[in-house]
Amino acid sequence: MSLVLENIRNIAIIAHVDHGKTTLVDGLLKQSGTFRENEATSDRMMDSGDLERERGITITAKNTAILYKDKKINIVDTPGHADFGGEVERILSMVDGACVLVDAAEGPLPQTRFVLRKALEQNLKIIVVINKVDRQDARPEEVLNEVFDLFIDLEANDEQCDFPVIYAVAREGRAYTNLADAMAHKPATLEPLFDAIVKTMPHPQVNKDGKAQLLIANLSYSEYLGRLAIGRLKQGSLKPGQALGIVQEVDGKNVLKPIKVTGISSYMGLKQVPAQEVIAGDIAVVAVGDQDIKIGDTIVGIPDQSTAREDKWDPLLLALPRIHVEEPTLQMEWRVNDSPFAGREGDHVTSRKLRDRLLREVLTNVALKFQETDNPDRFMLKGRGEFQMAILAEQMRREGFEFALAMPQILMKEENGVQMEPMEMAVLDVPEFAQGAITQMFQIRKGMLHNIVNKGTGRVRLEIRIPSRGLVGVRNRFLTETKGQGLFNFLSDGWDTFQGDIGGRVNGALVSDRDGESNAYGLVSLQERGILFLGGGHQVYEGMVIGENAKEQDMWVNPTKAKQLTNFRTVNKDDAIVLSPPRLVTIEKGLEWIAADELLEITPKTVRARKKHLSKNGAPKGK
Repeated sequence: MSLVLENIRNIAIIAHVDHGKTTLVDGLLKQSGTFRENEATSDRMMDSGDLERERGITITAKNTAILYKDKKINIVDTPGHADFGGEVERILSMVDGACVLVDAAEGPLPQTRFVLRKALEQNLKIIVVINKVDRQDARPEEVLNEVFDLFIDLEANDEQCDFPVIYAVAREGRAYTNLADAMAHKPATLEPLFDAIVKTMPHPQVNKDGKAQLLIANLSYSEYLGRLAIGRLKQGSLKPGQALGIVQEVDGKNVLKPIKVTGISSYMGLKQVPAQEVIAGDIAVVAVGDQDIKIGDTIVGIPDQSTAREDKWDPLLLALPRIHVEEPTLQMEWRVNDSPFAGREGDHVTSRKLRDRLLREVLTNVALKFQETDNPDRFMLKGRGEFQMAILAEQMRREGFEFALAMPQILMKEENGVQMEPMEMAVLDVPEFAQGAITQMFQIRKGMLHNIVNKGTGRVRLEIRIPSRGLVGVRNRFLTETKGQGLFNFLSDGWDTFQGDIGGRVNGALVSDRDGESNAYGLVSLQERGILFLGGGHQVYEGMVIGENAKEQDMWVNPTKAKQLTNFRTVNKDDAIVLSPPRLVTIEKGLEWIAADELLEITPKTVRARKKHLSKNGAPKGK
């Protein structure tokens, strides 16, 4: 197909977690004829990573493209979790419109508000898709009113508020323009949504005759072609062998560097297809080998030797504004694992490998910032939340890395001599029986109740403004109080004056006072004093945390204690030793639980909590 500018549509699919973005993209891919009739396909095809499939969430933004009639529709599936907001912000720079998905029962939630605000700021065309209208508790009319209220609250203009509405059941590939047909479950396809995209979304407003200009919004890697720069071509065209340069920021100034392009591709379905030409408005993939490129750089056309003197131009004038994302609110120390068990399970254990891996992550994730420390074995990583850090740590342990993490710390700043701290708007969906306990829990953490919604369904929605540091370590307690039935979401809500001290972890730790192997005989008496993190038969070392103490202070204990064997027999036979199931430490739970004097030791096989100083007297062991 010979592609022309008027036949291109660039859209993003944006919504809150688990509202059906990736499932909807699956349906669009299948019904557009992207796959052969006999071609094997899977569910959630855009969730390519193991972690994404396991958790059922989108972590990194991904591109795909479909053909509908004579139109090419480039689609970007964006993350729905607030911790990955940096992905959303940069991806919206590639599109002209967005499909905002909203669950027909849950309505617009925090991340819906976040992504919609960003889309409206960039004046994108919006299509609202009310998904999951087949749910028993669906309330599509009320949800649509809530969406209108959200648009007004975000100060959308009249044109932006005049959006088309599609009702859908994404998992069954059905879409309707009429609510009555949707509620009657009439047979349908996604054609109404295809038509709405083609009709509502404008083709890119670009200069197709200008010099090549592409803002890098995403990075990828190919074993054959090296680094891949992904972005929408703002003007001109790209062809193999074309003279190109890259504009980068060095010490606050733009600097032009020539680059050698090893390949040019565009998207078709889930694949990158080599292209002889990519025209302005289309999303391009530019392979540059091992050359240094970063998200936010601009690839530009440069004059070559054949260019006449009078036709030469200054490529620096083609530089586009760099992508801006919200500042990090949390920092965490990553350090080389120095426990007695260091190097037993990991393949990558040195500071050089840990540093290189973190720097590589920062290259592809603009929401993260890397910082050196005075200690060459420790590095500081700044980001948006614990979950973002936990996902990166899980990815790295699966790659064979071994390291340790310190307790997350909230970043503060000073304005006009006043200390400021980041705030969050937490939206909690809880059963009625847990409303009092949850409200009290958040009030203790300096939370302020802003809104409460009770529709008589047995569940209550609470909106609480709370300092970011008040959310550290709260998720597990929240799930316990709601008996696993609560939904927990939060969204950045700017900065405010310091809200006062917030108490830390209430319980102390049970800490092993020696090296050895844990023994059921020794543990059975310890479980009466708290909650154990392990059972019998595990190797332990001095300073390793083996459980949570029921009291506030730490307790150093002997988990290796074995029964003394004698040849004396007693009247009473020995009672059978019964240990309660241990509370297993995961990365997410561990980051929420550890205190300032503790670390989370992470290896490909094990996650352990430990004291920073392993000896009982608090001094570094061996000193």
